[in-house]
Parts: sequence; structure tokens; C-alpha cells
Amino acid sequence: MITLETIQQAADMLKGHIIQTPMVYSPTLSRKFNAHIYLKLENLQKTGSFKIRGATYKLLRSVEQGNISPEGVVAASAGNHAQGVALGAHKLGIPATIVMPRWASISKQEATKNYGGTVIIHGNTIEESLKKATDMATKGLILIHPFDDLDIIAGQATIGTEIMTELPDVDSILVPIGGGGLIAGISLAVKAVRPTTRIVGIEAAACPSAAASLKAGKCVPVTARSSIADGISVKQLGKKPFQIIKHHMDQLVTVEEEHIAASVQTLLERKKVLAEGAGAVPLAALMSGSLKPRTGEKIVLLVSGGNVDIPLLGRILHKGLLNNDRIMRLRLKICDRPGSLARLLGHIASLEANVLNIQHDRSVYRTSIDETQVDLELETRNKDHKKDILNAIEKAGYHPESTHT
Repeated sequence: MITLETIQQAADMLKGHIIQTPMVYSPTLSRKFNAHIYLKLENLQKTGSFKIRGATYKLLRSVEQGNISPEGVVAASAGNHAQGVALGAHKLGIPATIVMPRWASISKQEATKNYGGTVIIHGNTIEESLKKATDMATKGLILIHPFDDLDIIAGQATIGTEIMTELPDVDSILVPIGGGGLIAGISLAVKAVRPTTRIVGIEAAACPSAAASLKAGKCVPVTARSSIADGISVKQLGKKPFQIIKHHMDQLVTVEEEHIAASVQTLLERKKVLAEGAGAVPLAALMSGSLKPRTGEKIVLLVSGGNVDIPLLGRILHKGLLNNDRIMRLRLKICDRPGSLARLLGHIASLEANVLNIQHDRSVYRTSIDETQVDLELETRNKDHKKDILNAIEKAGYHPESTHT
């Protein structure tokens, strides 16, 4: 079992290999939720994720125990663990082979290569990639599992010791949960120092593997939907993490995609913090109302990583703005006469709404010969502003249809 002494040993061994990431107080979020909100910024860690902690500690322990073969190590990952293993192994002069699924983004493949890893593309799922890596481990390579390993868990636990050193009276820590290695480590570190601190796991509703396993009383697989929190879309909780979290995790919350997207947008806009979907789920638990903070309690949100592809970030931010009432879409019909569109846009301008996109189409089915359909996408301030726009346009004689589609 992992003890506090084991975790301190991991922290000592990791000195010089990782960054002790900052924890910042957020006045804006604190006012919003009537509590004291802190952000533990693992998105600023080397490789942009907490994963390098466990990966590097596992590598250091393997070297110490003489378990590294000349062939090196192998791992399976779609992104963060891949980069952590690649960089950690490169720094130690150990060859690293990383098996990535076919859908792994090109940017993450290239980052893994740039960190010194040899990338093999195999499998349509992480499970298929992991099976390939496991098979390769039987031929001399050492498998660095992403979460179901006690050394990996001990390495991730060092986040917990950093939080307790900086904020020893923390009341709650909200932690993303996928395979379970991160929350297992943090819960061990924190509960050993302050048992009253509440450890809350946050998972995407699209892949509720922790909820299913806790309900079943054992690790069971789930069918996962696509999620922007791909870093925690793990279909089955690890067996070793499960044995820890069922005793040390106080609460489990699931969050929907729309709240994750809105949280990515909020962190970037309000705190200038770039979080990937998995790193934003702790804030999503608060924004969705799934978790009600107690008045005045000290809460740490673990921003576990910031590795998000730029094209995906654009889609996430747009979705977040839509769901956060910062963008509205209108469809209406106007007379197909000179000046009609100008008059409509004049009304929009008087309402201080900014036109982001406009489509003017005379050829819409079932539109009369003297009409044209106009689709508008507008930048708005909030829900009340949207209502004001709809009401004003209706009073001006238009019949708008508000839509997200």
C-alpha cells in the first residue's frame, strides 16, 4: 500500500524532473460561488499535464530497481500519458515506444515524437492500443501503465502534498477522474494529513466508468460516447485505483458536455487559463449546479491539463459561448426589397448586438416570391440581453425564430 512516506519519497525523487505548479486564488469564481476557490494549475506542468509525475516516478523506480531492459519501455496513450512517458524516458536516456490509437490527434502524435518517443499507431480504442503495448511488454519492454500501477499513483499523489503544503486547511478538492490513478493518489496524500478534507471525483457523463464500478462494487466497462473531455474518457476504472477510491473518495459527480465546454470558455476568458476538457470538469461541476459548495469553504479545483488541439478549442469555445448565452442565432423572413436588410440590421445595431455571421437566401423552400430568409448569428452579453433582442425585434414587426441549430 502507498503510505505518506512513499509519497514523500516520490516527491523527493521527482525534484528537478517536474515543476511544482502554482495554485492561484480566483476572486471572480469565489464571488460567483460564495466560497474561496483556488486553481491548482497542472496545465502549466511539463508536457502540459500531470501525467509526467507518475510516468517519471515509475521510470526512476524501474531504474533504481534495475528493471529497465535495453529495449526500453512501452506505453499506450492518446496524448498526455504518451508525452509524459516520452519526455521522462528521454531525460533518463531510455528508449520509449508509445502506442497511440488511430484517432489520436496529429499534434499529440508529433509532440510525443518531439519529446523523444517512437510512435506506433494501432487500434481504434485506447483499450486496443493498451493490449498492443501489453503484448509488446511480453517481449522485453517494460510497460508503463497510464493509471493501474502503484508507482504511477504515488507519483500523481505528489500533487496532493503540494496542495496540503500551500493550503493545509482546504475543505474540498475537486479532481477529474478517468482511469482513477490521479484521484487515488491525491486522496491518499490528502487524507493522510487531513482526513476531514472532502475529495470529490468529477467524471464526464459521456463515460461514467467510476459511477458504474462503484455501483457494481467492482471494475466494470461502460459504453462511452464522444466527449470533449477525452483525457478522462476511460471505459473501465483501474483495479488498483478502484480499491483506493472506494475508501477515500467522498463524493462522485458527473457533468454534461455543455457544462464542460462552458467551463473551458470561462477559465480562458476570466482567468486566462487554457484547460483541456478533462481539466475543466471540476469547474463544470460547480457551474452546472451538480455540486453545491458550502458558504465560505475553501475549494481547490484541479486543472489537470491544458493539451487541447487548436481546431477543437475553437469548436469548444463556440459551443461554450452558445450555451453561456453569449451567442444567439436567429432565423426570420423579410421583404425582398431594397433597404429591408439594412432596416433589420439597424434594429440589431440599436440593441448593441454584434453581427458575427449573416446568411441571406432567396431560394428557401416555401418562401414566397417577395420574401427572403435571413439567418443571423449575434454576439450577446447574457440571457437577459437575448430576451431583449427577441422582444424588440418582435415589436418591430418581425417574427424571429431563435435556434441553436
